[in-house]
Amino acid sequence: MIPRDLSRDIKTRLQSIYGQIGGLIKMLDEDTDPEKILIQFKAAQKGLDKAHFLLLDEVYRKALAIKISETIDACPGNCGNEDRIEFIRKRFPDLELDTLTTKMKEIDMLRKRIDDLDLNKDETT
Repeated sequence: MIPRDLSRDIKTRLQSIYGQIGGLIKMLDEDTDPEKILIQFKAAQKGLDKAHFLLLDEVYRKALAIKISETIDACPGNCGNEDRIEFIRKRFPDLELDTLTTKMKEIDMLRKRIDDLDLNKDETT
């Protein structure tokens, strides 16, 4: 659903956070100074928060833009979904981060409808 090239940075960040979590577990097992544990915990949390924001703002937003573009290209103007596609396209710059996944699913559904219409047209000709 998400192009691999868009998710590469997120995966790298998550692997770094994974290492920090492993370090935290080791620090707890070794009875490390609580202040050092807290600092490491905050660093891991900050990294996770940043990865979450990048996932939404960079990866999901770019993936949705690609999907919108592909769906517009697939709808030559008579696919029955033109109004909804245009509505999503116009609203795209102002979409809240927490609505991106919903819009990604919606545009996927619209694209599937267009593809199904194209298949039906091919079968009748």
